Amino acid sequence: MSSPYRVEIEVRSHYLKDQSQPEQESYVFAYTVTIRNTGKIPVRLLSRHWIITDANGKEQEVRGEGVVGEQPYLVPEASFQYTSAAMIETPVGTMHGSYQMHADDGHLFDAPISAFRLALPNILN
Repeated sequence: MSSPYRVEIEVRSHYLKDQSQPEQESYVFAYTVTIRNTGKIPVRLLSRHWIITDANGKEQEVRGEGVVGEQPYLVPEASFQYTSAAMIETPVGTMHGSYQMHADDGHLFDAPISAFRLALPNILN
């Protein structure tokens, strides 16, 4: 039997050359997240938790309410998309984390966000 609580998360990232300063070890990446409620019960995104790791192994942990100032409410099959940014000290890194979700029936659960790469174009094969 499948869970009535399912949230799919897709992330695309790209390098922001105009906001980066490689000579000062500052690389900025935008990431666009699409969150889709594929479960059977409406849910609200309460908070986020990110772990951002650069190529030197330096980790930044980010926690906060909602995303981009919102706590989106998603009925089944609805989606929400937003774009944000992260800065790291190397031209390559990764991000992963989770969103804490609150279902209409009171159930709290974490929706995992799989690791995705932050990388300058053409730096990796």
